Amino acid sequence: MDLQSKLQRVRARIASAAQTAGRDPADIRLVAVSKTHSAGAIRQAYAAGQVDFAENRIQEAVPKIDSLRELAMTWHFIGHLQRNKARLVPGHFQWLHTLDNLDLARRLSRAAVAMQTKLNCLIQVNVIQDAAKSGIAAGSLSRLMEEVVAARLEGIRLRGLMTIGPRGGSETDLRTCFATLRSMQTDARSQFGMDEFDQLSMGMTADLEAAILEGATMVRIGSGIFGAR
Repeated sequence: MDLQSKLQRVRARIASAAQTAGRDPADIRLVAVSKTHSAGAIRQAYAAGQVDFAENRIQEAVPKIDSLRELAMTWHFIGHLQRNKARLVPGHFQWLHTLDNLDLARRLSRAAVAMQTKLNCLIQVNVIQDAAKSGIAAGSLSRLMEEVVAARLEGIRLRGLMTIGPRGGSETDLRTCFATLRSMQTDARSQFGMDEFDQLSMGMTADLEAAILEGATMVRIGSGIFGAR
């Protein structure tokens, strides 16, 4: 199956899940995870109508993004970010899905201000408490948000939450994880009075339906579009 056909199949899955959930498919952003794939493959996806792309390693992503500057793409950083690489995110990426501490937020903000831009940030929450996954504990969200809000960081916008569901989890386990994140996002949005804190990045190739049923606004799809790495 060619890349365009794979994209169409993923979009059909999103539309079907949205219909089941009583949602508008247009409210769900398909983020194509292009890590380890070539600029040429990304160009093919763009030609097939894909706009949002995600990378997880700065050293791999920056040359690719620079080589595709002429295309109107939106870039998402979805990997664990080393603090000394924070300066490279604004100017290359419009979204970061993996904010997990105040120092990183400060560094990202300084870099964004220097480049006269703003970076949309999602806080990564390790809902399932998997030691192999990054992200803050669920109980730490309110404190981190208080710290970031109090710091008045001009270069970043807090836009919502991200999580990774349990790999190979049952439908019940997946939906419980994603419902937990949705509840956290709703509570935080109310607590801090942040209308634009409205994004939920959750769901990948294997579990996008469960994520959409629980309110995902972004799904991160890699193998379903580009094939196995």
